[in-house]
Amino acid sequence: MRRYVLTPLKWLGATAFWCVVVSVLWVLLLGAVDPPVTWIMVQQSNEQKDFARTWKDLDEISLWMPLAVIASEDQKFMDHNGFDMEALEKAWAEYDKPKRRSKLKGASTISQQTAKNVFLWDGRTLLRKGIEAWFTLLIETFWNKERILEVYLNVAETGAGRFGAEAAAQHCFGKPAAKLSQSQTALIAVLLPSPRRYSCKKPGPFTGRRQAWVVRNMNNLGNVLDLAIRERNEKALQAKEERKARRKKKK
Repeated sequence: MRRYVLTPLKWLGATAFWCVVVSVLWVLLLGAVDPPVTWIMVQQSNEQKDFARTWKDLDEISLWMPLAVIASEDQKFMDHNGFDMEALEKAWAEYDKPKRRSKLKGASTISQQTAKNVFLWDGRTLLRKGIEAWFTLLIETFWNKERILEVYLNVAETGAGRFGAEAAAQHCFGKPAAKLSQSQTALIAVLLPSPRRYSCKKPGPFTGRRQAWVVRNMNNLGNVLDLAIRERNEKALQAKEERKARRKKKK
């Protein structure tokens, strides 16, 4: 009887196959079931004395909140497939300038941040970024934009030991996330890139300026969760790209 022996290549293929299957099933499960905990939450629960996180469905959060994070972090969120290629190109261009590497801004979309927060550990290795890209593709494929926003607004760190819009609303304003005003959601959105650096209770000059900028962007974008407004914005963006193309031809 011939004994069946798995070669290294077959082992690699089998491992890759099951990694794909498990990751797809994982994403499908969390498309219907709210993520119970994330790696960062576990880390924070061990480091901080206080820990706060209360899950709220999207319809239990002020409509201003998802609009604020879109206006602040990812204005093309409703139109891209998980990656903002223009922002990535700008980031790489800046990376080629050694003197500005310390000031380099990230190009992560809300989808990428959701994938990172829900499925991955903290870190900046190429391996982790590659896995992040894979999970970003999966959630963009199997979740709709509203689900991505809902998960993000419940897992994003909003302060030391605080996660999600509800915890931020209670800590900053003593009210539920459903009752947040436009300016209040803009302030919470400003905190998200550096939630342990900036304070919502004692916002400094930079925070105030950034908050005003987010409010202006919210007004310019409108309710992008509304299909009619999304179509209007898409037409405006298309017209802008056409004007840019015409200018290039003239040069």
